Amino acid sequence: MAAIRKAASIEGSKLRLRNAVEADAAFIFSLRHDPARNRHMSATSPVLDDQRQWLERYATDQGQAYFIIETLADAQPLGTVRLYDAQGDSFCWGSWMLEPGAPSFAAIESVLMVYRYALDLGFTSAHFEVQDGNLPVSRFHENFGAVRVGHAGGQIQYSLSHENILQSLHRYRRYLPGGIQYRS
Repeated sequence: MAAIRKAASIEGSKLRLRNAVEADAAFIFSLRHDPARNRHMSATSPVLDDQRQWLERYATDQGQAYFIIETLADAQPLGTVRLYDAQGDSFCWGSWMLEPGAPSFAAIESVLMVYRYALDLGFTSAHFEVQDGNLPVSRFHENFGAVRVGHAGGQIQYSLSHENILQSLHRYRRYLPGGIQYRS
């Protein structure tokens, strides 16, 4: 059975996903409280120390993996992404945010890295939600083959099949030509 496992880091072509730690609290807080970025995110506490405490609890949580997206060349933090809510062979991912002005390849490469890592963990499909009105993100996921499967609480629910994950990895392979390497 597939299970989410943390990795110290996952390296792609131009990006690294690095396991989030308490020292990342201020960066994460700044992303989550940026009005241009958080309009379609779930609300979080306005207190920085609450983010640090969340990361402290996360360190011992075996049910999720939360990453800082950074450049491979100079470790410049660009954003966050999280894998969680394993349900059989399906995993959920979200908390995906990129800094304003992040390089154009960052969105596609980070998503491909998430999918490749999840497949390596034994998952064969994905499920996730996108807030109503977040049309650019809905279109992005639908371009990867995600299918709308429901709607609840202001969230569009999506599913992405194994076949569509594999097709996306192939279709966008130029963004991740060497696959991924990771350290536990």
